[in-house]
Amino acid sequence: MDWHFVAEIGIYILVGVICLVGLILSALSLSGTWAILLGTGILTWFFWPNFPGLQTCILFLLLCIGVEFLEFFAGNWGVRKRGGSKAAGLAALGGGFLGMILGGFIVPLAGNIIGMLLGSFIAAFFVEYRRVKKTTSASYIAFGAVMARLGVLFLKVGISLIMIILLVTGLIISQTY
Repeated sequence: MDWHFVAEIGIYILVGVICLVGLILSALSLSGTWAILLGTGILTWFFWPNFPGLQTCILFLLLCIGVEFLEFFAGNWGVRKRGGSKAAGLAALGGGFLGMILGGFIVPLAGNIIGMLLGSFIAAFFVEYRRVKKTTSASYIAFGAVMARLGVLFLKVGISLIMIILLVTGLIISQTY
C-alpha cells in the first residue's frame, strides 16, 4: 500500500473540511478566513517547497488581516458616512459585537448575524436619537451601520471564496506539472 498517497488524500480531505468550515464561518460573520489560512498552512507543510508555499500563506495572511480590519471599523464608517457622531460610530461597533455574541446564544447560527445587525442599529440609533432628537434622522444614521456591516459580511464570504478558488486552482495546476 502506498502510504504517501493515502496521507495525501487524507490531507486533501482535512483541508477541504477546514476550508468549508471557514466559508461557513465567514457566512455567519465570524473569522472564517483564518480557517482557510490554517488549511493553506497545512498544505504548505505537507507539500513543501511546492505550492501553496510561503508566498500563498503570506498573501492569505494579509487578506485575513485586511478583512478583520475592515470588519472592525465597518459600523463606525457606516454611521460616519451618513452624518452620525463619533459616539454613535463607537456605539455601533460595540453594539454589533455584543449583539453578535448574544445573538449566537439566543438563535444558534443565524443569531450571530441578526444580533450583530440589530446590535449595531440599536446602539447607533439610541446614541444618535439622544443627539438629534429625531427618529427619522437617528434611523437613517443607524441604518448606515447595518449596511456597512452587511457589506463587510458579503466581502468576507467573497474573500473566503477567492482564497479557496486560488488554493484549489493552484493545487490543480501544480499537480499537472
